[in-house]
Amino acid sequence: MRARLREAGREDGFTLFELLVASMMGVVVMGAVASLVISAVKDQPKISKQAQNITTARWVLDRWTHEIRNGVLVTTADPDEFSFQTYVRRATCGGSTSLASTSPAIKCQVTYACTTTACTRKEAAPNSSGGTAEPVFSGIDSSEVFEYTPTPTPGDSASIGAITYVKATLRMPNPSGTGALTVSSGASLRNATLGY
Repeated sequence: MRARLREAGREDGFTLFELLVASMMGVVVMGAVASLVISAVKDQPKISKQAQNITTARWVLDRWTHEIRNGVLVTTADPDEFSFQTYVRRATCGGSTSLASTSPAIKCQVTYACTTTACTRKEAAPNSSGGTAEPVFSGIDSSEVFEYTPTPTPGDSASIGAITYVKATLRMPNPSGTGALTVSSGASLRNATLGY
């Protein structure tokens, strides 16, 4: 019985030194966790902006490829400007009134022009240079957006008219500063290859 009482009365525990070491280790671990959380919270706006840029670029490229697929004839083919005749669902070229679903689409001249910061879209009557340029995308860092197949000879309208595939690549600066974000897509001028 005395042995039991001696064991029950024993005061086993941690020494002051052990408690200090354990506390320091806890502080170091909590500091590391806190710095990770602070870093993640700080980088969240950059990540959100990057995701928004990519989503917008994908939407713009989807719109471009849809119009390119309805294209009939390429009239200008430069790395920073692409002009072609295509069918649009509007009452007039450059107008804002949509056609009824029973009405056929009309042929218009659509021009995409890009600078080192933004791209615009202009819609006019076929073989016309009129129309108002409207911004469609901003935040790029290269004006060389368009590539063509077959590759046209500069100044040769026959080789420009023979283009059947257009690839568009939007390069945006990365908000974190490392490299560039690139989104690209391409499409064949379906109506040009079918002879419409």
